[in-house]
Parts: sequence; structure tokens; C-alpha cells
Amino acid sequence: MGRKVTVATCALNQWALDFEGNLQRILKSIEIAKHRGARYRLGPELEICGYGCWDHYYESDTLLHSLQVLAALLESPVTQDIICDVGMPVMHRNVRYNCRVIFLNRKILLIRPKMALANEGNYRELRWFTPWSRSRQTEEYFLPRMLQDLTKQETVPFGDAVLSTRDTCIGSEVCEELWTPHSPHVDMGLDGVEIFTNASGSHHVLRKAHARVDLVTMATTKNGGIYLLANQKGCDGDRLYYDGCALIAMNGSIFAQGSQFSLDDVEVLTATLDLEDIRSYRAEISSRNLAASRVSSYPRVKVDFALSCHEDLLEPVSEPIEWKYHSPAEEISLGPACWLWDFLRRSRQAGFFLPLSGGVDSAATACLVYSMCRQVCEAVRRGNPEVLADVRTIVNQPSYTPQDPRELCGRVLTTCYMASENSSRETCDRARELAQQIGSHHIGLSIDPAVKALVGIFSLVTGRSPRFAVHGGSGRENLALQNVQARVRMVVAYLFAQLSLWSRGASGGLLVLGSANVDESLLGYLTKYDCSSADINPIGGISKTDLRAFVQLCMERFQLPALQSILAAPATAELEPLAHGRVSQTDEEDMGMTYAELSVYGRLRKVAKTGPYSMFCKLLNMWKDTCSPRQVADKVKRFFSKYSLNRHKMTTLTPAYHAESYSPDDNRFDLRPFLYNSRWPWQFRCIENQVSRGRWFPSLLDICRGNTSPSPPPARLHRGLKSFLMFSRSVVSDSL
Repeated sequence: MGRKVTVATCALNQWALDFEGNLQRILKSIEIAKHRGARYRLGPELEICGYGCWDHYYESDTLLHSLQVLAALLESPVTQDIICDVGMPVMHRNVRYNCRVIFLNRKILLIRPKMALANEGNYRELRWFTPWSRSRQTEEYFLPRMLQDLTKQETVPFGDAVLSTRDTCIGSEVCEELWTPHSPHVDMGLDGVEIFTNASGSHHVLRKAHARVDLVTMATTKNGGIYLLANQKGCDGDRLYYDGCALIAMNGSIFAQGSQFSLDDVEVLTATLDLEDIRSYRAEISSRNLAASRVSSYPRVKVDFALSCHEDLLEPVSEPIEWKYHSPAEEISLGPACWLWDFLRRSRQAGFFLPLSGGVDSAATACLVYSMCRQVCEAVRRGNPEVLADVRTIVNQPSYTPQDPRELCGRVLTTCYMASENSSRETCDRARELAQQIGSHHIGLSIDPAVKALVGIFSLVTGRSPRFAVHGGSGRENLALQNVQARVRMVVAYLFAQLSLWSRGASGGLLVLGSANVDESLLGYLTKYDCSSADINPIGGISKTDLRAFVQLCMERFQLPALQSILAAPATAELEPLAHGRVSQTDEEDMGMTYAELSVYGRLRKVAKTGPYSMFCKLLNMWKDTCSPRQVADKVKRFFSKYSLNRHKMTTLTPAYHAESYSPDDNRFDLRPFLYNSRWPWQFRCIENQVSRGRWFPSLLDICRGNTSPSPPPARLHRGLKSFLMFSRSVVSDSL
């Protein structure tokens, strides 16, 4: 009958500029798709060169090598008799586009450029590409000679068009276009397109998977049709982890779900679906059909090929499934662990070195490495040859096969408790117990000789000996003595990372792991160039609240009882002298705010885009049951003062796994100055006027509604602000 189609989408662990590896993974995915009977294969965005090439997109080499890989794909027998949809950069009339190249049997059918570019947060696509702005129009693209010789084509269609096969119609979206207010699939569906494809380069953020799945299911609920989503997976060279979640949906239901986190470099999903189900679904939606009668048509590229077979009556169709989500704690246990694995194997290092303090943050980092080891052992048990080959290279043993996560952890993770005279017995014991339970190679040492030597040099040169505050020293002396301990730990960490394996007769070096969470980084509650300075930081984009939930999960799921005492202990830096053998400082007392409050400030500052005054206004309502206006004002002013004083520390943050929408990462995600007027005189004056006078100035909305009459601003208000408010009132009065 020719109405059932088998389609394939995939998630590939591509690596920026790894053209050889990327080619092999693409070919493997096509081979798997064909083996499962698929006649259309969709791949991730920019899969040929890897999404994260960044400024390498400017280089002609990137374009050249992408064309060479495309030629290899066209020439390969693996790509015959299946429509292949691949992503790569293309230069057309001296303009660079982010494109889908769709081909069949050595013929390029269509080059479809991306029309809406992602340009917020971690994305900078407008820096390298230009969006195609000519809706429903195509041009001739003159193929380079290397492709002309291969395809026997001189030109191919380039632009916004759809494919019309013998049995159906296929239209393409690219990543961001799904998220726009008026996505292309809306009009394509109204114009008769039955299969929508979306090639994505979408990275992981905690709690984001729901939004992605909802967008796809809603698209096919309103308009009917089959929707294929492909995505990149893994770390392709920087802070982002692309979290797969490839899927196939039809008429509002999910029919195939890909994994969000895994160590498999190639994952292919297929589904067999009945085109008549789309047609009958659409037939009864009268509002859709009325809109379809008025829609402008798309150019159609005719393809002499069918996705279905003539005799498919007995062909079974796929059944709908329920999407399974991970909890945020599970996402943390899997995503950063996979990112660590990619970083370890691709950097060709022999393991990790982690300063283990006995606190929640470093314990969470250790648990992530242990989670990575668990996933590696599970992948090897399931027969993943790439993971087995990689782990043998890392441990430098060609016949090694990991079976026990604790044993593997002992090979790839070295933990170190760096004690000082200010360290407590409790934190030392907690660090040692956790190391024993996860199996890491653990070292205990004292940094006191190095600290005393450095302070001694200062005293020898200046003739002055700094003292802690509890011994009569000033605040400046107290802070300097804390910082020298923290910085010594960083130097010791790198020394041991380079020579620890050598001292044990093994080869290779270790990557130093940082363990500063996103809240501490936001406030700058860390010493510049201390143990927060490392090679990579798997928890740098995760809040303290989420980390505690993750550690609780590890305690229960991984059976690590040492974590119970770590969770129960107060967070402390242990940089000041002990009081009667007990910890005398805690993080929240030092910061002057709680970690829960910091998460709120972070989201308001970055996600809600509030400055000091707007944050004060929002928190007045949010905290009205627990804080007075005076208390809210003091909290906001304290946060912004400390944040702005310490913003310079964000310029040297260790590259961290991006997991949170309010990350303060200065280098890529949070672009702000690092020299502020930390007194915020104008902004804080606005806050103080509200606190001291109450609601002395009604909102513009109230004035427009006539609910209140504007009174003059108080006489003591700053002259410039008074002039601005009087001007604002005159504008409102003139408009009424």
C-alpha cells in the first residue's frame, strides 16, 4: 500500500574539528539506520565539523575540510539508497551559512540554510553565520569542483524549500527555529509537509529537557505530523555538554526517546509510522484546514524516491511511549560525569587530582568521578568497544578490563587532604572515609611548612609579622593569612598532579579538578588562584542546594555512608584558627547570607535581569512574610556590594560544566564589567528612598488608571533623580 515509513534520527558525540572521527561516527549512524530499515536519516546540527568550532568558522580550512567530508559521505556505499541529512557550514556568494545538506545516491537534493540563529547565553551564531532571510525562496548554488566531479551536478537548490518524495513531503528546521514564536513547521505543516526534521546543537541545563519535549509534542499536537529531533551529545571541546534526547514524535505523542546522558558515541533511534495517521488526524481539525487554504506554498524539490514500500500491510508500526525524565539530582549524577569522561579521554591524561576537604563541594566532585567510573564499567559490561579502548589507553594497560567502579576509581582519581594548623580532625576523617568508600588513591599532607616559609619571607623583608584577628591582628592581616593557605594548596595540587603518578612508577599526568559551586563564584567567595583554580570544574555551574540533593542521592544510591556526616556538617573554609579544637568560622557567616539566598539573587540578577533597585522591588513581595523592607534593602545592598567588589575573580574562573541559567562565567556566558563602583550610589539611594518614605511615588500604571494623584518627590531626594521623576510625571500627564 505504501503508507508506512521508517525514519531515523540520532545523537552523535561529535568533537569540534575532529573531521576524521566525526566522519566515522556519521557513517556508523547511517549504517545503523539502514540496518533498521530506515530510508531517511537525520543528524545533529553542524555534525561534520562539530558545533563548537567557534572562531574556527572564520577559517577557510573549516569550510574546505567540511566539503571534503561531505565528498567522502557522497562517495561512500553506506550512504546509498537512504536520504541523508547532514549539517555543515557553507559559503554562498561570500556569505557563511549554517546549513543542512540533504543528499541521495550521490546527488545533492537541497542545501537548506538556517533562518533563525541562536545568539543568547552561550550561543554566538550571529558572530559567524548569517541567517537566510528569504522565506520560501531558493537560489542556485554552484557546487565546488570537487563535488561537481562526484555528483555530476553543476548547481543545486539553496534556500527555504521542502522535499517532495513519491509518498510524502519533508521539511527542515534547524535547532533555534523550533524555539521561535513562529516556527517554520507551522506554515510547512499547513502547506502539506508531513515529516518535520530538526537538527539541534542544544546543550544541557538543569531542568531543560521538559521544555524541549513540550515544544515538539505541542508542534505535532496542533498541526499533526511526524517530528524528528537530532542532537549532539557529549563535550565537544569546552564548557558545554550536549545532552542528546533525540526523539521521534507524531500527532502529539512520543514514539522514540533517546538517552539524555550516556557514553555511547553513536545512538540511533528509528520508528515505523503510518502516514495515514497524520492525514486522518489533520482531516478533523477544521481550524487548521481553513488556515491551510490560505497559506503561501513552499518551493518543492521533487525526489524520485519513496520512504515507504509497496507491500507494507503486515509491517508493524511503533507504539507511543511515555517520556521518562531524570530528577535534577540524577541529571547532576550523569551529565557532569559524562563530561568528565569526554574531557579525560580526549585530553589523553591519566586521571584526575582532587583536593578533598571533607566538605560538600569537594565530596560532590569526588562522587562525580565515582559516578563516571560506574558508567564506564556499565558501558564495558554492555560491550561498548570504544569505551573499553579508551579506558585501556587512559590506564596504559592494553589488556585491562574494568569491572569494579571502586577499583577503576583507584586508578583514575587521586584525592588529597591538605591539612593546616587550622584544620579540624573531623574534616580529615570525613575526607579519608569518603576516599576509602569510593576507592580513590588518597594522600594526607600538611601545608604548614610551606605557609610558614612564605610568611617568614614576608617577615624577613618587612620586619612585620601578620597575625590572625583572634590574636589581635587587623582584618587585612587576617584575610592575607587565610589567602596564603588557600594559594599554597593550589601550588601543591599542581605539583602532585604532575608528579604523583611518576612517584608511583606510572606514566602520565593528572587533570586538577576544582570544586567551587556557582553560588560561591557568583559572590566571589573564594580566593583568587586558590584551589578553585584548576584545569576543569564539574560543579562550577551547580548551586549549593542542588549539590546537596545530589550528594544525598549518592549516599543512598551508591551506598556511601561517609556522605551523611559531610551533609550534616556546617560548610567551612577552615582558614582561621580553631576555637578549643572546633571550627570557628562558617561559610554563611563569612558571606553574610545563606546559600539559598544566593541562589535567589543569582537568578534575579541573570535570568530576571534585575539591577539593585529592581531586585529590591521583587524581593519586597517575595519575602514580605519573612523580611521587613529594611531587611530586604540591607540584603540586596550587601549582595551587590560584595558581588561588584569580587567580580574581577570571574575573569579567572576555572572552565566549568555549564548547568545553571545564572552562571557568572565571565568568559562566555555572563558578559559584564569587572570594575564597578561598588558603592552603587544612585541605585542604593533609590532603594533607601523607598524604605524611608514607603510608597511615596505611585506606579505609572496607577497614575494612568487614576487610582492616585501624584505627589511631589520628597525635597531631600537627589536633585538628578528628582528631575528625572518630575519629567516622567510630566510625560504621563501629557499622555492622559
